[in-house]
Amino acid sequence: MEWPIAEVARMSGVTARTLRHYDETGLLPPARVAGNGRRFYEERQLLLLQQILVLRALGLGLPEIGRILADQVDEVEALRGHRRRLLAERDRLDTLAGTVSRTIADLEQSRKDGTGMTAVNRPENLFEGVQPAQYEESLRDFPEHAEEVARRVAGMSPQDVEAGQRERTAQMIRLAELMTAGTPADAGPVQAEVDAQYRALAELRPVSAEEYRALGRSCVDNAAWRAAYEAIAPGLAAYQRDAVEAYAASRLS
Repeated sequence: MEWPIAEVARMSGVTARTLRHYDETGLLPPARVAGNGRRFYEERQLLLLQQILVLRALGLGLPEIGRILADQVDEVEALRGHRRRLLAERDRLDTLAGTVSRTIADLEQSRKDGTGMTAVNRPENLFEGVQPAQYEESLRDFPEHAEEVARRVAGMSPQDVEAGQRERTAQMIRLAELMTAGTPADAGPVQAEVDAQYRALAELRPVSAEEYRALGRSCVDNAAWRAAYEAIAPGLAAYQRDAVEAYAASRLS
């Protein structure tokens, strides 16, 4: 049995444009192409697409996915490996969600009593489930940034790395508070937060409006980023994306 590209797009939730891109890059050629150029897919291609989407959900870039698919021999064993990765990622996200929940509670308490970190959430506990390497890996679709981030992190002390992680978490929490208060994504306080994020990126290398928009979209499209935002507040990933889009339209275009 075979399915046309439109039906595969409907079943999988992947756009026909993305499927054509997978074909053009050699990642997922269709079973056949009709005389009119229409692509058709069979069961084997659907199984490969499932693997691609699983690996994308784990934050892998297309080049690495291509290497994994090229190296695998047995589909069942490959799926078992993907399942192990998913379970490990689930455990990491559970840990990350707990870390962020403790941080929110700690910040709320410290604002009430005017103190710093409490015994419940000491600084060393801020980073359970979050390692710098994971942040670098989530940038693999932006190789220029990933290379510069890796170079910077290599020259940083553990204290500097912790400070950067703490500031990123604090930025996300501030955005969550603005979102919860009903502040529009293009409002001044939100745009001030996004401006600080943009300036931090621009210190690494110049960032065009379109590139910044792509980074903003990755808050939703990149599974690792989306999970980190959603662990703080449902809808925060889309709120960050919309705020970046508004910033790029008003200040970078």
